[in-house]
Amino acid sequence: MSDVPLSVLFGILALLIILSGFFSSSETGMMSLNRYRLRHLAKSKNKGAIRASKLLEKPDRLIGTILTGNNLVNFAAAALATIISQRLWPDNPDLAVFVNTILFTLIVLIFAELTPKTLAAIAPEKIAFPASRALLGLQWLLHPFVWFVNTIANGLLKLIRIDVNNATPDNLSTEELRTIVREAGTMIPKRHQHMLISILDLEKMTVNDIMVPRNEIVGIDLEDDIEEIMQHLRITQHTRMPVYRGDINNVV
Repeated sequence: MSDVPLSVLFGILALLIILSGFFSSSETGMMSLNRYRLRHLAKSKNKGAIRASKLLEKPDRLIGTILTGNNLVNFAAAALATIISQRLWPDNPDLAVFVNTILFTLIVLIFAELTPKTLAAIAPEKIAFPASRALLGLQWLLHPFVWFVNTIANGLLKLIRIDVNNATPDNLSTEELRTIVREAGTMIPKRHQHMLISILDLEKMTVNDIMVPRNEIVGIDLEDDIEEIMQHLRITQHTRMPVYRGDINNVV
């Protein structure tokens, strides 16, 4: 490394920081995806959604792949930053270590962690779908190592009685579905929101809430004079009424 120009070392370090940001944003983006929207997009043959769904079928393998790549990149970047600082201050190793620790931590925190993760949390689909292509390739490439690491990690989880193969399903309760409908905003018109919530409220209704008492039923008696029928039609508030002859039970 002593013969490599500093400009080249800085270029490699910048590349490693970018790769670290890729892994950080990929992790946040994949974990922030809306599972119901993802299923809808996958059924609509969206290629990015299909790849992301395939990766999320085995979340332990996905996380293992991302963390393996992220840690390899971060450790390589830390080692390279140490070499660069030693090259910059060869006569003062304590200063080199101090500056490297502070400066490298800030760079990683801003450019490889905070910024990419915030971006991925705000727009998970824009990050996760393109990244899924690279993650599938890395998952295949790192499979032996990831399998080894996951086997140990899953074994430790089983010691505390957690089975990664028996994850909690993404089921919604009635109240959760009602909240989703109410917070849909402009994606679902207000009129449709009221209709959907009314459907959800049907389980709370009784027969008395739905049935109309006989003495309150409004209808048209065909035996009345035509003028009386026309007047009745003009003033009624209903758009549909029963038509009967003589008696309300004789609906025609």
